[in-house]
Parts: sequence; structure tokens; C-alpha cells
Amino acid sequence: MKNLPILLIIFRFTLAPIIIGLSSVYGEKASLAIVILMYLGLISDILDGILARKMEISTTKLRRLDSQVDMIFWISIGISAWLLHADILSSKSTEIIILLILEAMCYVISFIRFGKETCTHAFLFKMFGLALLLAFTAIIGFGITGTAFNIAFIVALLAYTDRILIVLILPYWTHDIPSCYHAYLIRKGRSFKRYKLFN
Repeated sequence: MKNLPILLIIFRFTLAPIIIGLSSVYGEKASLAIVILMYLGLISDILDGILARKMEISTTKLRRLDSQVDMIFWISIGISAWLLHADILSSKSTEIIILLILEAMCYVISFIRFGKETCTHAFLFKMFGLALLLAFTAIIGFGITGTAFNIAFIVALLAYTDRILIVLILPYWTHDIPSCYHAYLIRKGRSFKRYKLFN
């Protein structure tokens, strides 16, 4: 039973090549299957953290693995969306490039400061994950960007700003920081309550 969180992470990792493979081989015929797998991946992401904390096995190593698999999973969804609908996503190339630059900045800043990748699991990034879910549902499932994409982009700007501030404010590397305000509390040596469902 204690292996369940890691099995869920492995499950999400294995979805990445499957999703890319479906979009490459079957094209838009696989849209529904890809959307279903995307939702299953998100559910596994939510459950692995909750279960790990309930079982008291939420180690730094597990959280780092979870964070990196999350990135791989969403990149696979992004590649799939591009393979299926490059025509509509090309009109959003500026926004996509901005997001890729912000993602790279988070890693570069974290490696410069701490010698390892970010692993904040911040609240705004969880909201970004939900916004991404809706945006990719619209793109992959219905072939549109529209409002869902625009909302996801705005949430992403807020989430990346918060993450970069967290990395800059933290006095030492640690994981599961809800926001830049909480990073400030850590810097000042103050404690704060962590909520098991969200951190």
C-alpha cells in the first residue's frame, strides 16, 4: 500500500509517451482518448500527494520526482496538442515562447541559487494546472483556443512570477512552499500551518 504514491507517479510518467504516440499515429481520431488520459494523469497527480502525506512518506526525493514527472506529463500534452492542432497554436506562438522562457528561468535561477531544480508545488501553480487542463481540453477536444487559453496564460504569468519570487526569497532549498509570502515567512524564521490537501 505504501508503494501506491510512487506507482501513481510512474503511471503518470508512462502516460507521456502513450499520449504522444496516440497523437502521432492516430491524429485527431485519438483526441477523446488523449483528453481522458490527461484527466487520469491529473487525478493521479492529486492522489499521489494526498496519499503520500497521509501515509507519512512524503519525502524530499518523492516530491522532487513528482515535480519532474509533472513537467514531463504536461510537456507531452503540449506536444500532442501541437501535433494535432499546430494550425491554431501557431497563432499563440508568442505566448507559448514566453511560457517556455519563464519555465527555463525558474530552473536556471534555482540551479544558480541552490544547485538543484525547483520543487515548490505552490498554490498558484496548482491553479495553473487546472487552467491548463481546461485549455488543453478545448484545444485537443474541440480544436479551439479562445477564452480557456487566455485564462491559462494569465494564470501562468501569475504562477511563474510567484515561483520565481519563492526561489529568490527562500534562504535555502526546500519543497512544498504555498506562495512567495510563505517563502518570506521561512526567510524570517516564522512557522506557518500546512494544509495536507493543498501542499
